[in-house]
Amino acid sequence: MEIAAHSRSAVVAYQDLLRLHLDERASNLIGTIEERRRNGRTYLYERFRIGTEMMSRYLGEDKPELRARLERAEALRAEADMRKKRMARLARTLRAEGFITTDRQTGSILLAFARAGVFRLGGTLVGTSAYSLYQGELGVRMDHEELAQTGDIDFASFERLSVVLDDKVEESPAEILKVLKFDPVPGLNDRQVWKWRQSRSETMVEFLTPAFGTEGIKPLPALGVSAQALNYLNYLIADPIHAVALYRSGVLVQAPRPERFAIHKLIVADRRRGAPERLKARKDRAQAEFLVAVLSEDRPDDLAEAYEDALSRGPRWRDRIKTSLKHMPATAERLSALV
Repeated sequence: MEIAAHSRSAVVAYQDLLRLHLDERASNLIGTIEERRRNGRTYLYERFRIGTEMMSRYLGEDKPELRARLERAEALRAEADMRKKRMARLARTLRAEGFITTDRQTGSILLAFARAGVFRLGGTLVGTSAYSLYQGELGVRMDHEELAQTGDIDFASFERLSVVLDDKVEESPAEILKVLKFDPVPGLNDRQVWKWRQSRSETMVEFLTPAFGTEGIKPLPALGVSAQALNYLNYLIADPIHAVALYRSGVLVQAPRPERFAIHKLIVADRRRGAPERLKARKDRAQAEFLVAVLSEDRPDDLAEAYEDALSRGPRWRDRIKTSLKHMPATAERLSALV
């Protein structure tokens, strides 16, 4: 498989754009920082007063990079105008360098969800919409055909994280989607809507959450929606990364780690059974094949760790991966060389 790389200037431009978006988010700090510890993890919140009432807003898991940005919040606010102009220039540079942009439909949803706090509160973009973001993360060119949408825009989050955060989106995804002319797809009852369809485009927006056994519908309180619980999803969205979707001057989102995305696609492809699902299974394998080819050269240690992690989770995991790899001899060879 021949892999075309983006130019060094394009890679640097993307990394700079991502940094500026993270600076932009940190610059919104107006209160004091508060730590909250739950289940062995430390989470950071902003405490501020509105009138006579004290409010709190979730900022993220306590990490050195986030701490450093929050400590510079005042200086970052002073640079706001200059930063926004540079973000616009960098987005233009990436388009000129051949980065494939997010389509208008997906971009408008991502922007609205980002402004509402969906990604700040643990929402992770998954599926082909997330796959397209790896052109920046990995510095590689992708074909338009590889990024053709299946008609689904999927978001995932951990139910337990959504419960413990004690914060919620500023505007519910359901209200945002209503404005964008999406209608809820009925679930078991009106309170368990987890997907929306736009009649004029047949685009489907779905919310997902990991299942640990029985797959059903579960609440995501922080996001104000219900979600379809799926097995194996916990592996995909563990330890996600920040990424920029190229719409307007960029939209800061959260996406799975590319090595986990690749291995998860091998598992998902084997779950798809029946004629209607065969096309999606082929696309799953194609995305996995491409990412494994890139990562085995550029990030072999990350890929090996993700592969070994999946194999260690039991015979069902190993069987699904093995079945998919029977269709992918070159990918199987690359993975076997890592372990």
